[in-house]
Amino acid sequence: MWREIEPEARHEIEVDGYKVIAYSFGTGGETVFCLNGGPGLPCDYLREAHSCLIDKGYRVVAFDQLGTGASDRPTDASLWTIGRYVEETETVRKALGLGKVHMLGHSWGGWLAIDYALTYPENLQTLILEDTVADMPHLISELERLRAALGAETVAMMQKHEAQGTYNHPEYLAAVTILNYRHVCRLPEWPAPVRRSLDDWNMGPYETMQGPNEFLYIGNLKDWNRIPDLPRVKTPVLITTGEHDELTPACALRMKLALPNAELKVFANASHMPFYENPYDYYPALIDFLSRHKAS
Repeated sequence: MWREIEPEARHEIEVDGYKVIAYSFGTGGETVFCLNGGPGLPCDYLREAHSCLIDKGYRVVAFDQLGTGASDRPTDASLWTIGRYVEETETVRKALGLGKVHMLGHSWGGWLAIDYALTYPENLQTLILEDTVADMPHLISELERLRAALGAETVAMMQKHEAQGTYNHPEYLAAVTILNYRHVCRLPEWPAPVRRSLDDWNMGPYETMQGPNEFLYIGNLKDWNRIPDLPRVKTPVLITTGEHDELTPACALRMKLALPNAELKVFANASHMPFYENPYDYYPALIDFLSRHKAS
């Protein structure tokens, strides 16, 4: 079960002349390498949800991606590309001598993990794709379906503000807040690590790559689609999603059907963060998968 744990080590790694900070927990022989969502979020929320895997004998590593948390925060928008983040992830893995890893990517971190797996498949023991997608145009259609549940009048209001670029209008923000509590985290009080990450969000990478909020994708990833490439991922894959997830179970199924060696878990009473919303189902499923795919 998740709890806040102090990292055993804090590492400063140079990536393209910038400083990136990584955190390490435990000394196990196998490493769970966490790639958090965002883009633009510090790793706190995912790090604190998975550092407890040290109890099962794993080493857990997470890092603040460039532009986030304790890492450097340049303002050059040309840095915010998935390809550059793939190379950053590989630099961190090599700098820490992690060898083959169980790569766990959540949300945007899942998109990053997919592109990493296609670029460096030899470095993965398993791939864990949490609350994520591999087909952005399909996700955009799913988000329209979720938005439609707010009613035609509210959707029309949102579309008006999106056309005008008035994303900070109170009525638009109110609609996004409702969607967040339905499809991002359904807990009445969001856990402290989630709040810490959200309160330190760097909107530069987020707006460049994704858009102004969780329900409007207009950034440089809006056409990203790796479904045709997924058959090349031969490593064992665990896909997880919440039944109310913004990155919907339909998106998760689309990945499973394209992957040759994948299993899918859908968690009840959860949306985008089952590790906080339904930990009693989430952790046994994750630990079972990891235990079945340890290095021989």
